[in-house]
This record gives sequence, C-alpha cells and structure tokens, in this order.
Amino acid sequence: MSHHLVICRDLSFSYPDGTPALDRVSFLITHGESVAIVGANGAGKSTLLLHLAGVFLPQSGSVQVGDVKVEKAHLNEVRRTVGFVFQNPDDQLFMPTVFDDVAFGPRNLGTTEPGIEARVMAALNEVGAAHLRNRPPYHLSGGEKRSVSIATVLALNPGILVLDEPTSNLDPVNRRKMIRLLNQFTHTRILATHDLDLVLDVCTRVLILNQGRITADGEVQTVLRNKDLLERNGLELPLRFQN
Repeated sequence: MSHHLVICRDLSFSYPDGTPALDRVSFLITHGESVAIVGANGAGKSTLLLHLAGVFLPQSGSVQVGDVKVEKAHLNEVRRTVGFVFQNPDDQLFMPTVFDDVAFGPRNLGTTEPGIEARVMAALNEVGAAHLRNRPPYHLSGGEKRSVSIATVLALNPGILVLDEPTSNLDPVNRRKMIRLLNQFTHTRILATHDLDLVLDVCTRVLILNQGRITADGEVQTVLRNKDLLERNGLELPLRFQN
C-alpha cells in the first residue's frame, strides 16, 4: 500500500446548520511532498485537514490515503498513517506528564512497555524535547507544547504529517525552531497556515482555498508572488515580497 498518497475527489461538506465548508475539492498529493493550504479565515482550511485525518467524513466525494478510503470502516488504518497536529496544543495534551502524552497513542495500539519507552524517547529526541519527559504539559511554554504535540504524533510512526497552523502564537525564536523542525522531516507534510513566509521556508507547493473551493494549485514561488491572485483570495504578499 502506498501510505503516502493523498487523493481528494470532489469532496464537499456542510456543517449541521447548512453552512457550506468545502465545495468539490479535488487534488493529489504524492509521497514526500510538502504542501501548504492557505486562504482567508473561513476558507475551509481546517475543515479540509480534519477530513484528511478522518475526524470528519465526506458528505459527498471521497478522500483516499494510499489505497484506503477515509470512511468509518478504515479509520484505524487511516489514523495510523496520517498524524494530525491540532492548532491548539492543549487539545492534544491531557496526560499528567509529557512522557504519558507521547506514550498514549502507542499504548492504545498495543505496543509493549519496552517498545513504548523506545518510541517515546525517539519522538521526543526528534523534536528536541527529551528533557521534558517528566514535566506536566500544563507547565510548558507555548513552543514546548507545540513540540511535544508533534512528538505525540511522531510516536505513532505516521507516513503523513498534517498540521493546522503550526506557528500560530509562537514568538519569533520558537517560530524559527518550528521551521527548522518541519524542514528536517522526510514525511509527506500537509499544513494549513496564514503564515505565507512559513510556506516559502517549508513548502514547495501551495493550494489556495476560497469559500471552500480550490482557486489555485501551484509552485510556491510562482503562486505567492502573484499579488493579484492573492488579493482576489483575501490574502497579501508574503512580507519578504512586499516593498
């Protein structure tokens, strides 16, 4: 099975009150790509990511990870392959210690305790947070929480990382650390963000969403230099391209 392939075909979704969120979204992401999904507030970015991770299920159209459709019968397999990092780390960290949080996923998959120790420490080392293993998550800084939330996903050995606003609420130093961390991963990476300068540093491809529809899909340097295109979609040039 090609775990690293992500395919959306005519994906549509509306919220229970009837508000449309996604309208016939289609794309293909292949192994090793680093893809950004950008758009104004309410464009549908987070909703799309939640479909890729199987948190939401398609109302029409389909989402496919490798050879497996994202549907109720296959959710365990999808969630082993797609690691989802929430925008707010507090939504992901809930155990008494950092070690317990990172161990939660492997334990629920039936990993033995010696295997859990190895997985947890490998994940914490990868994000530079091994020294935090015994700390309560609620005593961590924002940057530390973000790193540990990524470690909780890495401990499951996913082939695909999906991240919602990975640099939100980070100070400049921790934002730069996050960029370095994202660039060291060899996973397929899909991230939603308002930070277009981050996209330039981390991604090679960008999709623009506007009112639930994809309005552009192309190479980062080309799309993010197109001022008219960005403005039509409620966006501005990245800071480094202004002036």
